[in-house]
Amino acid sequence: MKLYTINAGYFKLDGGAMFGVVPKTMWNKANPADENNMCSWAMRCLLIEHGNYRILVDNGMGTKQDAKFFSHYFPHGEDSIEKGLAKRGFTTDDITDVFLTHLHFDHCGGSIVREGDQLVPAFKNAFYWSNREHWNSALNPNEREKASFLKENILPIEQTGRLRFIETADNEEWMQDIQIRYVNGHTDSMMLPQINYNGTTLLYCADLLPSSAHISLPWIMAYDMRPLDTLNEKTRLLNDAAANNWVLFFEHDPKNECCTLQQTERGVRVREIFPLSEIDTKL
Repeated sequence: MKLYTINAGYFKLDGGAMFGVVPKTMWNKANPADENNMCSWAMRCLLIEHGNYRILVDNGMGTKQDAKFFSHYFPHGEDSIEKGLAKRGFTTDDITDVFLTHLHFDHCGGSIVREGDQLVPAFKNAFYWSNREHWNSALNPNEREKASFLKENILPIEQTGRLRFIETADNEEWMQDIQIRYVNGHTDSMMLPQINYNGTTLLYCADLLPSSAHISLPWIMAYDMRPLDTLNEKTRLLNDAAANNWVLFFEHDPKNECCTLQQTERGVRVREIFPLSEIDTKL
């Protein structure tokens, strides 16, 4: 198995929304805001090369939306899925499976591209993986999440016949060496891939822990549907990660890719931060 970071670019979100009840005097030290209170965030995806499979976990917001849409989120930087794959010697056609942790636009928008008047899969040879409960909630969103679930990102996956549903239960293996952890605080049935990499567990944190700053238990996004569930889910997974020396992979942290944890008198805290490319030296 080989693991690669694939950066889909950066975008901006309101700092208060990303850090919830935490005062700005605290969170602004972790991710300084601009004059409009907006902070820069990564859209960091993971490529898993495993036997004949090349699995891409999430794919950023894509490029097919109009200028008005992008004016709210300020995409910036030179990174893209295509450039990231090319750096590793791959193209979008080489991807066999696209694993979607959830269907918010900044995680699945790159699934679909425009070709003339048509919306078509960006990874034409890949199956796209979601789960039935989350898929149904994305098609029938509540008012708080409606702006994050865009039908142009979702419906073409099913219409082109590339959609597959993961049926495994929580903490069961989906594919060899890849288990699924389901969490429901951020949104219904978000899936976190838990990867057995050379005897070490790597957890792709998605929006349960969007950045290393969110390891502190009260630091919970205002975007979360059920913040107390998020609190319980974070507590359980962080304790497991610290006790078993897991590596956490952050999707949105603008600077930090991975970390390990330790138990302290103040609870679970970061032990070491490092890029994914150094994971083999940490085993």
